[in-house]
Amino acid sequence: MQRKLLVTIHLYLAAFFTPLVIAMAVTGGLYLLGVKGSVEKTPVATIAGQQLNLEKGNESARIDALLEQAGIQTDYAYVKTVPGGAITRPTSREYYELRDTADGVSVSRMQPDLIASLVELHKGHGPQAFRWLEIVFALGLVFIMVSGLYLGLQSPMLKNKTLVLSGAGTLVFIIAAVI
Repeated sequence: MQRKLLVTIHLYLAAFFTPLVIAMAVTGGLYLLGVKGSVEKTPVATIAGQQLNLEKGNESARIDALLEQAGIQTDYAYVKTVPGGAITRPTSREYYELRDTADGVSVSRMQPDLIASLVELHKGHGPQAFRWLEIVFALGLVFIMVSGLYLGLQSPMLKNKTLVLSGAGTLVFIIAAVI
């Protein structure tokens, strides 16, 4: 591949993915600092005399039936089972939590705030289209980093700086991962 074409692809991908890089860095940093956002939980129904009874591979059908009994119409991609209950996904927007109780199945509407929504997107708990975008983003980011390293090593003026900095980054990564 010619250098000019590689630089152009590197630049276009970097520019295109800049919003995602910033969003992932901010949400990841906030999460590690303990800022995870909040989710407003609103009980909406209790379905008396019922239990979740989720069978592997049949979770969505059971959740659909329970939500219908509760008079709730919602669009969700899949069901995540959790101890004592289940949640609908994606969780980056309004979703429902169903829990077994002594009285039956309780259903709560869950409404994440902006930070919680962004953290859920970061974790891959968003809509399917966004999850595919994250996969393409991961591939694009690897290309951006490898092509940037390659371009730096091919430049006589940048070669030594690139070697020192990438070596230092590798060393810091290893040390931080071990201790």
